[in-house]
Amino acid sequence: MSSSTPTRRIAIDGPAGTGKSTLARLLAERLGGAYLDTGAMYRVATLQVLRAGVDPDDSAAVIAASADLPMEIGTDAGSERILLGGEDVSEEIRSARVTGAVSAVSAVPEVRATLVGVQRRLASGGGTVVLEGRDIGTVVLPDAEVKVYLTASPEIRARRRTEQDLAAGRDADYAEVLAAVIERDRKDSTRAASPLRPAADATVVDTSTLTLDEVLDRLVALADSTDASRSDTAEGNA
Repeated sequence: MSSSTPTRRIAIDGPAGTGKSTLARLLAERLGGAYLDTGAMYRVATLQVLRAGVDPDDSAAVIAASADLPMEIGTDAGSERILLGGEDVSEEIRSARVTGAVSAVSAVPEVRATLVGVQRRLASGGGTVVLEGRDIGTVVLPDAEVKVYLTASPEIRARRRTEQDLAAGRDADYAEVLAAVIERDRKDSTRAASPLRPAADATVVDTSTLTLDEVLDRLVALADSTDASRSDTAEGNA
């Protein structure tokens, strides 16, 4: 991203199963921008913790195990590239083992502080960049030009996650996934460090009854309207 290009940072937050990753990637492609899956970063940290044989609930051990995180994550919306120590872990970080432990690891303030710094750096290059996660609009980029909070009922999200896992060849049981979704929501929304919640100035979009294309069209329109408003303001101040 060129530093001479006007910055447009788009923050997309929300719980698991709202379509954040897919929509953020498609939005970045539609707008010709970069894409950053911040949740994948926490999953990489979690994978390293698990590989080290560390209990995810042992904060001190988690901090030590994730202090040196040789992670590489791409920002190309067209392809997912997530490396840990040079190894492609794009599939492994989506495993049930990692999913079950990521809330505990991501709740550690020191882990969040480190990764938030990386996320801000990656978003600072200018041009359009779409970041998705759980605290982008509230903590990572509280001054983002566009803020969106996606939501949907737990049942809808569990069904989507089950279908996604089965399509990817991973074992999945709807009842178990639903229980996991509800528990993850509880943990993410009640943690002390960067709890899951919409930013006060975020546009909330309930995706429960909308198709992917319908949500994407809304996000594109929101980004475009924000750009138009910024242009009008700039002209008025000229």
